[in-house]
Amino acid sequence: MTDKNFEITGEYRERKVWKPFTKVIAAPNEKVAEERTFTVIGSKHHLMRNYINIKAITPINGE
Repeated sequence: MTDKNFEITGEYRERKVWKPFTKVIAAPNEKVAEERTFTVIGSKHHLMRNYINIKAITPINGE
């Protein structure tokens, strides 16, 4: 199965400030892309899932 690219936008909490982010994740569907985003941001910034808000997941066409 081929992976599609998804652009995920949202925000994460660092100390007492919410910071915006945009990530491009390769995944077979939106649900897996969402889970991978939680994994990547959570491990990089040492955050639990309740400190990460995903606002939009949009597929990227082309490539």
